[in-house]
Amino acid sequence: MNLVLFGPPAAGKGTQAKRLVETRGMVQLSTGDMLRAARASGSELGDRVAGIMDRGELVTDEIVIALIEERLPEAEAAGGAIFDGFPRTIAQAQALDEMLKGRGAQIDHVIQLRVDDAALVKRIEGRFAAEGRADDNPESFKVRLNAYNTQTAPLLDYYVAQGKVTALDGMAAIDEVAAGIDKALA
Repeated sequence: MNLVLFGPPAAGKGTQAKRLVETRGMVQLSTGDMLRAARASGSELGDRVAGIMDRGELVTDEIVIALIEERLPEAEAAGGAIFDGFPRTIAQAQALDEMLKGRGAQIDHVIQLRVDDAALVKRIEGRFAAEGRADDNPESFKVRLNAYNTQTAPLLDYYVAQGKVTALDGMAAIDEVAAGIDKALA
C-alpha cells in the first residue's frame, strides 16, 4: 500500500507517518528528512539544498524525485510507502505515478490533513524554539506555507479526480487524526 499524507508544512504529517511506520511497518519517505540529511552531509548536493531551504524555496523536482526513487526498493520490501511532503506539484505527482507504474504499483490513498494557517504559524514558532531547525524559522516557514498554498494545494484536485482522497481535521488531537487515518486505510 502506498499512501500520500497531504497537507501544509507543520500539519502533522510527520507525526502520523511515524505512527504508521510503528503500527504497520511501512517506510516513511519524508522529503523533508531526506533533504535535511543531504544538507547535513556536507556534500555538494547538501550545500545546494541548504541554500535553497534557507531561502524557504522548494528544491527542484529532479533532486527530490532522485531521492524518492533511491528509497523505493526499501519501501516495497516493507509492504508500502508513506509519502510525506511529496509530491508537491502536479508534475511531481505525475512523475511519481509513472515511477510507481513502472514498478507495478500505485498511490492507493491520499490523506488530506486540513489545518488553519494561523495555527500552523504558532505551531512552527514553538517547534523552532524547541528544536531550532533552520528550516523552521518563522520567516522561512511563511514562505514555505505560501508556496504550499499556491503550488501544492492545487494538487489535491489531481487526487480527488482519482477518488483517492480522505480529508481529516488536522487540528484535532493526534489520536483522533490517527483513528481517522486507520479508518480510511481499513
